[in-house]
Amino acid sequence: MSLIDKFGRVHDSLRISVTDRCNIRCFYCMPEEGVQFTERAEILSFEEIERFVRAAAPLGVTKLRLTGGEPLVRKDLAKLVARLVAIPGIRDLALTTNAVLLDKHAQELYDAGLRRLNIHLDTLDRERFRQITRRDDLPRVMAGIDEAVRVGFTRIKFNVVAVKNLIEPDIVPMARFCRERGFEPRFIEFMPLDSQLLWGRKKVLTADEMIAMISEEIGPLEAVPDADPRAPATEYRYVDGGGQVGFIASVSKPFCLNCNRIRLTSDGKLRYCLFAIDETDVKGLLRANASDEEIQAVIRRNVSEKWLGHEINSAKFVPPPRPMYAIGG
Repeated sequence: MSLIDKFGRVHDSLRISVTDRCNIRCFYCMPEEGVQFTERAEILSFEEIERFVRAAAPLGVTKLRLTGGEPLVRKDLAKLVARLVAIPGIRDLALTTNAVLLDKHAQELYDAGLRRLNIHLDTLDRERFRQITRRDDLPRVMAGIDEAVRVGFTRIKFNVVAVKNLIEPDIVPMARFCRERGFEPRFIEFMPLDSQLLWGRKKVLTADEMIAMISEEIGPLEAVPDADPRAPATEYRYVDGGGQVGFIASVSKPFCLNCNRIRLTSDGKLRYCLFAIDETDVKGLLRANASDEEIQAVIRRNVSEKWLGHEINSAKFVPPPRPMYAIGG
């Protein structure tokens, strides 16, 4: 019953966007003003999301990640968490958040069964945070991190988008911060997913460049042996045993051949790749009370159509028609 594409890749991970709305405005993701968000009636309800996951789980989907936009702007998100962790076959549920609202919701999320957090934070410098996000919310983010630790979250990773000629002063401080507190940073190469066409290859700070910076300033890194080859991040560890660091090298070292992920957008479109041009509608099926078999057939067909890779490094590459916040991180 596994979801296997024509290249032999097995898909067991589903990323679910619960909203395209966000409470910050990172310059590489959203414009400051004039963003056109999806109408509320077109966003999948919690019941519809649960129904889709219940149909997907028997096909071998065991891992879920809730994304946005910013998922914590969706009211009562903890109720969805509780619904999803109760589905037979689901073994892992994670949440990606900017943590601005985390201090208000960490306890209820933990009580609902959430155990893994990925916090998007590019800098620990308040002025640069304001420059990147166009909001002065770093103190709230830090309060959210402290509250998450207080309520019991121990599996916390940090996502740092590496835009060249901007983020260099933050690489080592972020790595040190995570090393000292037992978190794992994941440095992500800047990808062509913005809505303002800002991306260019010269703006990509590569994984190799960041590895060199951390190794020189903090301590040497070595590849983690027996790491999961299907994980998006290449894992490294400090030789002295002081923690791990991940690098998502989507541009310089694409990992498409090991991809195990499919994506459900907040408005009910199924995507086999973050960079996919085409989408498959499942909202219509869910709202027409389609059978599990009908939903499963659409999921299988979507996976069967998956391409070999996104071709960022070729002249054939075409950016997806929707920006990151509308697709889901």
